[in-house]
Amino acid sequence: MHQNRLIHEKSPYLLQHAHNPVDWYPWGEQAFAAARRTDRPVFLSIGYSTCHWCHVMERESFENAQAADVLNSGFIAIKVDREERPDIDAVYMSVCQAMTGSGGWPLTILMTPEQKPFWAGTYLPKLSRYGQPGLIDLLKRVSLLWRTEREQLLQAGDEIAAYIAQHGTGGAQAPQPALLHTAAGQLRAAFDSTDGGFGGAPKFPSPHNLLFLMDYARREKAGDARSMAEKTLTQMARGGLFDQIGGGFSRYSTDRQWLAPHFEKMLYDNALLAYAYLEAFSQDGRPFWETIARRTLDYVLRELASPDGAFYCGQDADSGGEEGAYYLLTPQLVEQALGAQDAARFCRWYGVTAQGNFEGKSIANLLENTAYEQEPEGFDKLREKLLDFRRHRAALHRDDKVLTAWNALMIAALSKAYRTLGDVRYLDAAKRAAAFLRANLTGSDGRLWLRWREGEAANAGQLDDYAFYAWALLELYAADFDAVHLKEAVSLMQTLQAHFWDESGGGFFLTADDSERLIARPKEVYD
Repeated sequence: MHQNRLIHEKSPYLLQHAHNPVDWYPWGEQAFAAARRTDRPVFLSIGYSTCHWCHVMERESFENAQAADVLNSGFIAIKVDREERPDIDAVYMSVCQAMTGSGGWPLTILMTPEQKPFWAGTYLPKLSRYGQPGLIDLLKRVSLLWRTEREQLLQAGDEIAAYIAQHGTGGAQAPQPALLHTAAGQLRAAFDSTDGGFGGAPKFPSPHNLLFLMDYARREKAGDARSMAEKTLTQMARGGLFDQIGGGFSRYSTDRQWLAPHFEKMLYDNALLAYAYLEAFSQDGRPFWETIARRTLDYVLRELASPDGAFYCGQDADSGGEEGAYYLLTPQLVEQALGAQDAARFCRWYGVTAQGNFEGKSIANLLENTAYEQEPEGFDKLREKLLDFRRHRAALHRDDKVLTAWNALMIAALSKAYRTLGDVRYLDAAKRAAAFLRANLTGSDGRLWLRWREGEAANAGQLDDYAFYAWALLELYAADFDAVHLKEAVSLMQTLQAHFWDESGGGFFLTADDSERLIARPKEVYD
């Protein structure tokens, strides 16, 4: 009998899949015991609730009776929300990257009941096409191999598990200044001098790189490092990556020019990008930086703030099953919202045309607008009207989990905003969010929880929860000089050293020494 076990979960992503015809299990011993009992391999699917390609794979395959039958008859199927279990995601993403050279979501893994992977990939269409394997064909082939040539799969699983457990645990050495010069050199080599950013499409904002370059420029008097950061910050804010109507940034751009984003908006990107624009403003006072920082923070306070002071994860790329539909404009739609005269001015300013720049419609942008820093008077009111119009026309799904690490990044950005701009609204919001984390995501023993939703905190805090929260508390202390924040930060770092430090190899593990054991204990050196 068909039985989907996700209905009792709290994760919005797992709940999106709770009515699939697939017999989903959440990650846990019950699933692996079932795999051992029925002598079946495990199908692991990892994604998150605002992910466009995760929705596509769900619609094509997980809601499809034929695909579900093949899955249910030959596999134990497990769904994981990568935002709730970044440790599981880190382990199996490193498997995917080692096996295929790339990664992404949805992440698809086939493995033994002992959690040893033997196949990895990302999005799969339901049926094979253009040389890309389809899910149904892959599952049938693996089912056959599991029955007839299992040794081969088990051996592959053992080898991959051993490689992942061994990989990246290199010896410790003290960082040298040469490391900073190497990093700056690598960014210089990848810099796109025409459009800003690094490398080709797709382009990610990577605010941590921009913060590094601004800091490096100040320390080393390296003007080119500063100009790389400035060019990138400018072009991202002029493009469609920045929501010109409602503020805030999408997760990445699908093209080199920052015009066409992948439309989901995430809390962590907007927190760190706001911080980067504030840093740029604090260094040179350019009003454009302040405008973008404020519009990003105000977007988060408007769309992602919970009534009790915490911040939700993000908003979806899709509305009505169509990617970006919420954001795309035509001159007729703008006229409907603003009236003919204002619409004509507005469309000219933001490049909204009859022929469009994205699938026959327009993404509002300032890329061709050389006067972009001198916005016409009254445009803030026009944007508000259009934002209101947009809201009534379509709705965006919002992932309403509260994550400790991402809230901490937002607290840091809001604290910096108060220090830089003197706007007390931002300090109040930072203090409310910190109070929420203290009350709801900190245990009586001082240990952190990773996520909270509908009154329930769950999953042991991981490295970034402690590190980002300690940083947020230091930023908050610099804003209001309340020593309570300083004490709390010290206590978090003591816990971090006690439970996450790698005595033999140096560095910090992603998970605590008393967390659930996976096939490897990840240590993410890069991030």
